[in-house]
Amino acid sequence: MKDLMTPALETRQDPENTTDPVAEATEAVTELRTAVTEHQTRQTTEMRGVTDRLAALETRMNRPGTGTETTTEPGAEQRAFAAFVRTGVERMQAEEVRALTVSTDTAGGYLAPEQFLAELDRNLVEFSPIRAAARVASTSAGEILLPKRTAGPTASWVGEGGTVGGTQPTYGQQKITVHELACYVDISNRLLEDSAFNMDSELAFDFAEEFGRAEGSAFINGTGDANNQPKGLLTETGIDGITSAGASIGVDDLIDLYHSLPGFYASRAVWAMNRSTIGEVRKIKTISGDYLWRDALAEGNPPTILGRPVIEFPDLPDADATEIPIIFGDFGSGFRIFDRVNLSVLRDPYSVQTSGLVRFHARRRVGGGMTKAEAFKFLTMAA
Repeated sequence: MKDLMTPALETRQDPENTTDPVAEATEAVTELRTAVTEHQTRQTTEMRGVTDRLAALETRMNRPGTGTETTTEPGAEQRAFAAFVRTGVERMQAEEVRALTVSTDTAGGYLAPEQFLAELDRNLVEFSPIRAAARVASTSAGEILLPKRTAGPTASWVGEGGTVGGTQPTYGQQKITVHELACYVDISNRLLEDSAFNMDSELAFDFAEEFGRAEGSAFINGTGDANNQPKGLLTETGIDGITSAGASIGVDDLIDLYHSLPGFYASRAVWAMNRSTIGEVRKIKTISGDYLWRDALAEGNPPTILGRPVIEFPDLPDADATEIPIIFGDFGSGFRIFDRVNLSVLRDPYSVQTSGLVRFHARRRVGGGMTKAEAFKFLTMAA
């Protein structure tokens, strides 16, 4: 008797179906292969279309005059600072005022946000050429004390069983004072009212232009703490060099200056001179008639003299009698700049309002000075 609880076995085809199962399976496999091939073809076509569109978009973006910068949403602090510049704190919303950082100095004002400071620092290098070569760091102190070795140990020759004399290096400290640098710029009310005008970039450029001009001059010709400014390279003591053989700069003068600097510093040194001196140096030829000056081989690289880069320092004097028109030195090892990164901006809508202008006062603190005299050599013109 058939067990009623045992399920009947199911088969793919009914008993009366006479279709060949092998042929049916082959047909199913063929259909599957065809479907896969069609899918792959369609996917390849779609991907090719996407690739072509991306290539066309990249081509358009790389054309001159089309901006490729990626825009990011400004932070709350940056938006608040922009509102402060345009309207003043009196017309700002409460949440915007809270996003501002109040300056703690007695002059008042608000501290610029990090994005503004970053752009300011980038622009400063364009106007303060010494920043491109010197070692720059940030500080929160009013004075920086740097250790300085004033004398080294002295070794002596001794014979067998002889007594070795004692010696030791001596160290001192060098103080660099952080001084205050201030300026102001005037911006018209119309520009402030124009929402399409990038006020942050404009202010950063204007402040950097004035700060860079002032500090670049002080780092070369500054007279020191007595006049509330850094001491410049030309007013420092302890830096020696060579004197030119004649009334004008000659090829031998540059070669002698190059080799007067120790090799450790010469391998990283740069030439510093103003534009007028650069014009004279570019005309100098060797005995064989070759120019000593070498133009940059690629865009963005500086020209070179004897293999070392040249940086234009507008604050150096011309090549006149007894002047120092050229400095050859390792600024990275021998000159330090310390920034107080907090930049305070005070908005004054009253002083020049009769002329339709708003005045922005900016102040920052920066210090700098020579830390190694042996890293520099001067070319002094003959009397």
